[in-house]
Amino acid sequence: MLENLRTFIENLRDARAERRDERGASAVEYGLLVAGIAALIAALVFVLGGHIQGAFQDTCSAVSKGTGAAGDPKCTTP
Repeated sequence: MLENLRTFIENLRDARAERRDERGASAVEYGLLVAGIAALIAALVFVLGGHIQGAFQDTCSAVSKGTGAAGDPKCTTP
């Protein structure tokens, strides 16, 4: 009977020690952080993509006009 009680107490101690172990939790937190950053970047590209493409097109056109290379096929957008 006493041996069973000792075994039970040791099992409780081991269970508490395993519950305090947070090594896996930090990996999950980093994974969620990376996923959040990736989602933010994707949203920004989706929202600002047209504006950025227009800015590059305007810059390309201005450079082409300044160099006399009007109608340069490199300035066309897909």
